[in-house]
Amino acid sequence: MKQDIKDLIHAALGRLLAEGGLGVQALPEPQLERTREAGHGDFATNVALVLAKPARTRPRDLAQRLVDALPPSPLVARVEIAGPGFINFFLAEGAYRSLVPQILEAGNDFGRGRIGAGRRVQVEFVSANPTGPLHVGHGRGAAYGAVVADLLAAVGFEVHREYYVNDAGRQMDILATSVWLRYLELCGEDLRFPSNGYRGDYVWDIAATLHREHGDAYRVDTETVCGGLPPDTPQEGEPQDLEGDKEAHIDGLVVAAKRLLGDNRYRYVFELGLNTILDDIRDDLSQFGVDYQEWYSERALTESGAVDRAIERLRERGHLYERDGALWFRASEFGDEKDRVLVRENGQTTYFASDVAYHLDKLERGFDRVVDIWGADHHGYIPRVKAALTALGEDPDRLDVLLVQFAILYRGGEKVQMSTRSGEFVTLRELRREVGRDAARYFYVMRRCEQHLDFDLDLAKSESSDNPVYYVQYAHARVCSVLRQAAERGMEIEPSAGTTHLERLTEHQEETLLRTVARYPEVVEAAALKEEPHQLTHYLRDLANELHTYYNAHQFLVTDAALRDARIKLILAVRQVLRNGLGLLGVSAPEAM
Repeated sequence: MKQDIKDLIHAALGRLLAEGGLGVQALPEPQLERTREAGHGDFATNVALVLAKPARTRPRDLAQRLVDALPPSPLVARVEIAGPGFINFFLAEGAYRSLVPQILEAGNDFGRGRIGAGRRVQVEFVSANPTGPLHVGHGRGAAYGAVVADLLAAVGFEVHREYYVNDAGRQMDILATSVWLRYLELCGEDLRFPSNGYRGDYVWDIAATLHREHGDAYRVDTETVCGGLPPDTPQEGEPQDLEGDKEAHIDGLVVAAKRLLGDNRYRYVFELGLNTILDDIRDDLSQFGVDYQEWYSERALTESGAVDRAIERLRERGHLYERDGALWFRASEFGDEKDRVLVRENGQTTYFASDVAYHLDKLERGFDRVVDIWGADHHGYIPRVKAALTALGEDPDRLDVLLVQFAILYRGGEKVQMSTRSGEFVTLRELRREVGRDAARYFYVMRRCEQHLDFDLDLAKSESSDNPVYYVQYAHARVCSVLRQAAERGMEIEPSAGTTHLERLTEHQEETLLRTVARYPEVVEAAALKEEPHQLTHYLRDLANELHTYYNAHQFLVTDAALRDARIKLILAVRQVLRNGLGLLGVSAPEAM
């Protein structure tokens, strides 16, 4: 509906442009908004105010010329000029009704658009270190990223979904060492597990696999492993006045593991931990309805020479310098708060160097736009990555970073405490099993990504109108129940073609529903372009509320065949819109509840 009016404005602008009366070389994209008051029509545009200056005329005069140039349309009853030069469109009585057969004919494609056609977008999301199972915090990023990607695809963008696998670096070495230490305990060694090691049950499980398949082949006695290490930070139950450094201690254990196991055996333990957890993450996300076109390896980035090439490019452009044996990037000259190390004094590249190379690789792959979805704790990375892209001669505006705040779980009104390193956290899998995939997906995207999310587990499981996902799904199921009731009564409900009988839809609730379903394509487009899935959840809640109100106020299976036909077509159109919207959220549309 909105696009149809836009097309009329474009036609009028084109006519005036051809006559040379606009003072511009190309047609602008007219702004068209739904009006807030019925007295101002259905839609309004300010295009005359925008073009009045280059056209060297008064806005109201230009508005009149545009109105005179509008092609006739059965959708428009009248057009009025208001205020300083706004153009208000009043739709014809049957305009909204004519949309019903369009919805039924388009089916699953209703609401999809082409505004992004011809443009490629990469969406990278989750990208959690494969050092443990996904927890509920990762779940919000997964749901949000998946819906943003699907919304962008729905409006015509070619979307590439990608997971960046951090399969190199210190945290992965700590995981491998943690697995090996648990393995040694299973072999009968008595050792003090490091305070900075990974402690979750999943580490025991991986260690048990290593022990089951290789027995004592990887065993080294405790004294050999721990001798000469820097002391660890005191743990619970130990004297707290003892001095120690947990970072130096775990780094010492990593060095010992590599030395005592040797390259081949250490690499086996490393790969066992990585692949076990990564397979678990893949499965977890797939069960959550999240799939990717590519899982991009950080190690592959290094091994291909991409990191070295990015560093060399920065060097050639004069943006690097050496200090204290390290290689630094002049990030502060490009908007970052300070300069950043790319290569440490020991010759190892930093995580930031890999990030620079990865984002350069993204742009070189030809994506028109790159969307990164990060946890809110990564906000400091945005200026440094954009600084690097600018220094490399790339356009930093091609990178769009969205920050997702944490999700806080509540059960029985009490906050659920979590600690990732200690292994005391609720996994995404546990959440899905408790509240279901539908509720988890829906709840995760109900708020703006930058807002904190209080996730009420009891509400998510309740079968009440207070539960938003249940309320929307129930609206869909209610329409299906009407069809079952008709079948049980032996009543013919096959809707007629076209707009036949739709003039019978004159009740207030019917007119409200018609106007609301007409907004669906606009909501999808706005939610996609602004990367705001919550716009769609709010819309579906409103549509469901209107359907429930209509259901409670009127009978659909009436004896008047023409009225029954009109109402059946209307609720089928509502059902289709509910189904399409839920589908974009990755939520099912049940036929019975």
